[in-house]
Amino acid sequence: MSYGTPESLEQVEAYYTHIRRGNPPSPEQLKELKDRYEAIVGGVFPLRENTNNQVQALQDELNLAYPEYEFSCYQGLKHAYPFIEDGVSRMVEDGITEAIGIVLAPHYSTMSVGTYIKRAQEVVDEQEISMKFIQNYHLHPLLIQTLAIRLTDALAKFPGTPKDEIRVIFSAHSLPAKILEMNDPYVEQLLETSRAICAKTNVTNWQFAWQSAGRTATPWLGPDILDVLKSLSAEEQIKHVVISPIGFVSDHLEVLYDIDIEAQKLAQELEMHLERTTSLNTDSLYMKVLADSVLGLLGVSVQ
Repeated sequence: MSYGTPESLEQVEAYYTHIRRGNPPSPEQLKELKDRYEAIVGGVFPLRENTNNQVQALQDELNLAYPEYEFSCYQGLKHAYPFIEDGVSRMVEDGITEAIGIVLAPHYSTMSVGTYIKRAQEVVDEQEISMKFIQNYHLHPLLIQTLAIRLTDALAKFPGTPKDEIRVIFSAHSLPAKILEMNDPYVEQLLETSRAICAKTNVTNWQFAWQSAGRTATPWLGPDILDVLKSLSAEEQIKHVVISPIGFVSDHLEVLYDIDIEAQKLAQELEMHLERTTSLNTDSLYMKVLADSVLGLLGVSVQ
């Protein structure tokens, strides 16, 4: 299961109307959204292709790792077709009776992964299919390993600069701040992943920031990553920064625009050298993380 994305500029309005629970974006908001997509290599929509590739790669990894089973991978999206409900229904139509659900997001929140599981379970309850769900995999050793490799590669782009002079900022999608009152594990799981990566790379100069907060009357988790960059420049005179968006596993708008264009533009204005760790996409170790998580519910391991 994944968040979903429009496949073309013509689908942007319907996509964001679904996210906004039937309320279409204003003409000004729609133009801003389309402008952002157009800024990403002329309107490319990489998340859909990435998700398709991840689904196929996971299926291949599972069948290679444990050929005693026959695995078929389906996808269900939160805000685009095929929706989560469509994915479960397709399994039923194809005669699948046992299924495992996994979200392309390592960290659990009742407002993110929890909603994916809830929607799938509602369909499962009406059908003759058994389905188990993976809640999170944020500390899987292979996930930490591949994220650590990416951070090491990004740090290498500052030749001659001591590691302790490079500020590492881990980031993820913001959520409404009310989750802090709900004992929601999202924030702590992200910090656990960050600490594990730093322990593996011997990074001590790091912090956390948030991206893509919703424009609502209620507060969202902060600080925002752009505000962090401004603060680092003004208050600490930091000139070397690596952003590691560990809450995202694919190249898409929050990475390719929010970091590579918007944050990079601000960094240049601040005379700051900014680098980003590369996204996981169909990285072989990430595919093993997903496969191992699935096989773990069957009592076997791909490691």
